[in-house]
Parts: sequence; structure tokens; C-alpha cells
Amino acid sequence: MDFEGLEEGLGDGWRQFISNCEGTITLNDNAYELCSEFIENGSELFKVLSKYDEIISRLIQRPNYKAGDTIRLALPFLKAYGVTDTAMLDFSRQNILTVPGARKTMRFVQEFMTPFIIATSYEHYVTAVCDAIGFPMENVYCTALEMDSVRMDTYEAEILKNTAQEIAGMGLPRIPERASSINDLTPQDQEVVQRLDQLFWEELTDLPSYRFILDVNPLGGEEKASAVLDIRRRSGIGLEDTCYIGESITDVQALQLVREGDGLTIAFNGDEHAIEEAEFALISENTVVTSVIAEVFHKAGMEGVNNLVDNWSREWLKRSGAVNPYLLREFERIFPTTMPVLTRVTPDNVKALTRQSAALRYSIQGEDISSLG
Repeated sequence: MDFEGLEEGLGDGWRQFISNCEGTITLNDNAYELCSEFIENGSELFKVLSKYDEIISRLIQRPNYKAGDTIRLALPFLKAYGVTDTAMLDFSRQNILTVPGARKTMRFVQEFMTPFIIATSYEHYVTAVCDAIGFPMENVYCTALEMDSVRMDTYEAEILKNTAQEIAGMGLPRIPERASSINDLTPQDQEVVQRLDQLFWEELTDLPSYRFILDVNPLGGEEKASAVLDIRRRSGIGLEDTCYIGESITDVQALQLVREGDGLTIAFNGDEHAIEEAEFALISENTVVTSVIAEVFHKAGMEGVNNLVDNWSREWLKRSGAVNPYLLREFERIFPTTMPVLTRVTPDNVKALTRQSAALRYSIQGEDISSLG
């Protein structure tokens, strides 16, 4: 395909760009960071909850539970340690870490595509991120909650603080690589899951703060797919003209939906679940490549993106006219010698791409956050 003669200025609304937030725009895991900051042994608590989340959403597949519900399980404990709506918003604003290039990319795509963010994150954090990058909140879907809506007395707070310390001291369950059911876990790890089941679905249910677990609906899994469908209704843009960028297990259903609708799906520094469901994997320390892909998709749709991926090289970018000169210069400035990974996902390369992506996340996010997925 010759990009030189393609029409410019097709106008806002012709194609649309949808991105996750944490991992694709920012380097934070806000819920983990809130727990680490405000809860005694909060990092250990959140790691156990995160692994429990994966076990019951993926291995047990419990009804009415989905990947990403970790963040509702953490809320009673945050409340017990005095966290308010104001504290969540202030902490989020003070601790935003964006993926290099993300501010430019999110401004860039707004010039020629209809942009949206679909985030599992708490709305306090997403509000802070949108303020930081100049993104319109009306184009955002995220997890709504009001911390101040629940009153908590000292007695309840003490129960929850003691429970938090019990969970933090449990030790992290390990999921074997090919596990398909809870029976594949060690007996010790199965006991941890059973104790967490008792806590969350029996012992804590009478506490007033259990309203958080009942009423807060984290935007993950099917909710992200539903958000994509709502965006299609609002914008009038079909899935075939939609680009969706995700990075974790919470994006799986949205990636499936857009891919089945012949749209563009990309796992950006994704975990194994996102990589398996996306058509393309992008592994990069800078989002300038996202900008390149977005411009090509805007100009030439899936045919253009296929050409870009199949011919992924500095030389092809220069001679094809696939991207504008300013963006090409920015790309060459950021990647003067090596090319980031951009490739089609196949059954044969999923494991290798997962390892490469995990290594990059480790290098830019650190061990704790990168291991959360």
C-alpha cells in the first residue's frame, strides 16, 4: 500500500481509539499504592488479594465475580485505616507516573480520532490522570465509588484492621503455569483460598462497610466489553473502525469483542491474558509507537496496520509515508538504533512475547507492580 496519496483530514469520528489506563497510559497500580501507603503491611495484603482475585476469576470462575474485583475487596480495609475521598484524590494526584510519551500520544490521537479511556481504576485516580494529561472525563469509563458514603465506628475498624493483618500474613498463593482448576494448587494454597472465602463471603458480610463489596462494581471483564458497546452507541463508530489497547486480564473480553468485530486490538506491554486475546503485541518503553499505529489505522484501517506490522522496520517507515514527518522524527529520536517489538500474535510466540513483556514491565514499573498483572 502506498501511503503518500491517502486522504488527510478525514475528521473526528471516522475511527476511534480506546485505551486502558494503568499500564498503557500510566505506570501506577493505584489500588496497590493506596494500600501500601495507608494500610499497615498493605502491600502484602494487596498482593494476596490480587492473587486470590486471579484464582477465583480464572480457575474457579465464580459467578458474579470477575477479574479486577480486587479493588472492591480492598475498600473496607482502606476505610478502616481512615482513607477518605479527598485522601484518595490527593494521593493519586501526587503520585501519577505516566508511561514515557503517553501525554503526547493521548493529545496526538485526539487530533484525528475519537478517544476514550476504559479503566478498572478508582474514579479518583482516573480523574487525577485526566487532569494531568488533559483528557476529557466525559470520554472515560471507570470504577465509581464514594468512600465517605460509609460510616465506620472504632469497633468495626479494629475488626477490619485485624483481618487485614491476617490476610497480609497468609503468604502468596502460587498458580502453576498450566493450572486449570483450584485442585492444581498446593494443599497449603488451597487452604489460603478457603480461608479468604470464609472471610469475604461469610464473616465480613454483616459489617456496614460490606456495602463496598456489594455495591462497588469494578469496571473489568464483561463491564469493559459493555463499555465498548456503549461507546459504539454513543459515537456511531463500528467495531471495525475501533482501536482497543489493553494490557491485563481485565481487558480480555473487550479485546475479544473488538477483534471479533474486525477492529484493531493491541496488547501494550501486556500480560499473558491480554497477549493471547490481542491480534498484535507491542512491547515498548515509550508510547510513540502507539502514536504511529494510531495514525496508520486512521489513514488506512486494518490493511494499513497489517502492512505496518508485516514490514516493521525503520527503512519501511521512512519510505512508505505511513506517518507524518514530525512523528517519524520523534520516533527516530526515541529509538535511534533499536526497534521496539511490534508483531502479530500467534500460538507459537505467545510465551516468548509474555516473557519479553514481563521483563520490560519489571524494568519500568519495578517488581511489585509488574508482578500484579
